[in-house]
Amino acid sequence: MTTPTRTAPRRLAFALTGVLAAVAGMAVGHLVAAFVNPATSPVLSVGSSVIDLTPTPLKEAAISTFGTNDKAILLATVGLVTVLLAATAGLLSRRRPQVGLGIIVVLVAVAGVAAITRPTATPLDLLPALATGIVGVAVLLWLRRLIVGHSAQSAADPDKAMLTEDSHPTRDGSRRQFLVGAAGVTAGAVVVASAGQRLASASSDPSSVVLPSAAETARPLPTGLETQVKGISAFRTPTADFYRVDTNLTVPKVSKDSWKLEIDGDVRAPFSLSFDELSKMPLIERDITMTCVSNEVGGGYIGSATWLGVRLTDILDRAGVGSSADQLLSTAVDGFTISTPLAAVRDGRDAMVAIGMNGAPLTDTHGFPARLITPGLYGFVGATKWLTKLTLTTYAAQQSYWTQRKWATDAPIKTSARIDTPAPLTTIAPGRTAIGGVAWAQHRGVGKVEVRIDGAAWQPAMLGPDAGVDYWRQWYLPWDATSGQHMVAVRAVDLTGAVQLEERATPFPAGSSGIQEIVIIVS
Repeated sequence: MTTPTRTAPRRLAFALTGVLAAVAGMAVGHLVAAFVNPATSPVLSVGSSVIDLTPTPLKEAAISTFGTNDKAILLATVGLVTVLLAATAGLLSRRRPQVGLGIIVVLVAVAGVAAITRPTATPLDLLPALATGIVGVAVLLWLRRLIVGHSAQSAADPDKAMLTEDSHPTRDGSRRQFLVGAAGVTAGAVVVASAGQRLASASSDPSSVVLPSAAETARPLPTGLETQVKGISAFRTPTADFYRVDTNLTVPKVSKDSWKLEIDGDVRAPFSLSFDELSKMPLIERDITMTCVSNEVGGGYIGSATWLGVRLTDILDRAGVGSSADQLLSTAVDGFTISTPLAAVRDGRDAMVAIGMNGAPLTDTHGFPARLITPGLYGFVGATKWLTKLTLTTYAAQQSYWTQRKWATDAPIKTSARIDTPAPLTTIAPGRTAIGGVAWAQHRGVGKVEVRIDGAAWQPAMLGPDAGVDYWRQWYLPWDATSGQHMVAVRAVDLTGAVQLEERATPFPAGSSGIQEIVIIVS
């Protein structure tokens, strides 16, 4: 008879075999994916499928709750579930090895299906999952064999066969072999996974690209209010601080030498451009504020930058747009699609295929080697990153990623204002101070910003420099703060005279609306 104190550690050892089998398999799969396609790494491919299958309300709730940490939390969740299932596989393999192996095979199959069903998948994308499966099964069998020992291979009950006195040499030897083997698998997995990560991260170097000068340069950007009002957003958002919201769990690494942009669909003359050919076309430089549709009232998913690129109309005119198209369907290198109303990109706004940001090439994170920029439209309908194809088509014929999920097809950015300083719920000293922030109404322009304190009448704020209708405006209001708790609200009015909407709306399906009102404590 075995005792509970002896059985428990052995159960833990069997569970550990499953966990280590999964970890080793995923590490090898990650390394293989670095050579095939980094996005096909098992955890990443499963995570991407989870994103695609997640209902919109849950997806928006995750972004609202976790912000830019949503992807890390998703990957951690996928990893945790995998580890728990792998531990279960190890436990079951104690008496029924075939059941434990079956669970490992099912986990690998899920990863393989997730990889091969991606929009741009090829048969090679199955290789990481296959490598994961082979290594996972081999490690599970090997570690299990070390636990059971050579003398118990045919025993009906491993516990009865091996749980002898602590001094039994066979048991002691098996224990030492297992610990050494487990440590070796762990170390090997760390080395292999690290190598895969380094390889996956080293396939492009945007900083080495030399951008040509613009044929039409932007006006010099005036000095912003950030030098006068502490805590206000910088007039130009540094590239490193620019928001990132997308569906990618791994940032695509694209070589400019192999990249090309295809223009097809309802056009008279389909053609393609290499990066060098694109950069030799007349370039324009424009100051444009971009906003994510997931931005809540008062949120931070907005940024302003100087963009360098080719006018979209120059590319479309060269192709010769047909008479039936009403949609520009843009495709990223990973098959992700965005639909932009054709009328919007041809109405005179400075829509462009951008290759530069704030005086430097695009970074991998922001779409290198090229991305779409459409002033006045939320990013989900006009800002495709890692752009590789422009297709002229109709909304009736083709639906993009977000259109399939019932988001709006035409989504102009709503007029809004945000309080940057003082921050909500902060405590400040009584006396002269300033309330400040930013306001935006892209493609219409900000006419004025108004502040309301403790429910009193709206009063005009001072506006910062003007960089055009497609760029945000900084604002501030001098305030003699008195002791107590105060409610501060802000709203913007665009140049047409339209006042920011007070009615509350969630980001889905066409952007949030409402007035930001915060509490400030003066003490």
